[in-house]
Amino acid sequence: MTVGGRYVLGIGAVATATVALSVPLAPAARSGVWAALGAALAVQGPLGWWLVRAIGSERFLLVWAVGIAARLATLTLAALVVAPWLGLALAPTLFTLAGVLMAFVAVEAIAVGTGRQGAAA
Repeated sequence: MTVGGRYVLGIGAVATATVALSVPLAPAARSGVWAALGAALAVQGPLGWWLVRAIGSERFLLVWAVGIAARLATLTLAALVVAPWLGLALAPTLFTLAGVLMAFVAVEAIAVGTGRQGAAA
């Protein structure tokens, strides 16, 4: 499987797990979880794909740093503007957003790491 394929599979697995874990939550909390998942996918989709495309290039660390800064900006914007404006419960929204974004970073690392191991073998 290619690095891109592993990346897409990992993102899908994190999204599916997030939706499945949100089912038993109260409706108010669930809406925050789903909004956070949507925001994380909107930010992570292009950033992660950009990173996957930068593997092996000189700009890899720059792309990674821009991605981390964008994730931090997303979390800050969600906490200070979006969640209060939409009336979302802050705790479930922000914990989910932070957790899903970090899970996506782990997916990037796994996709890239297994790609490098396969290339070395």
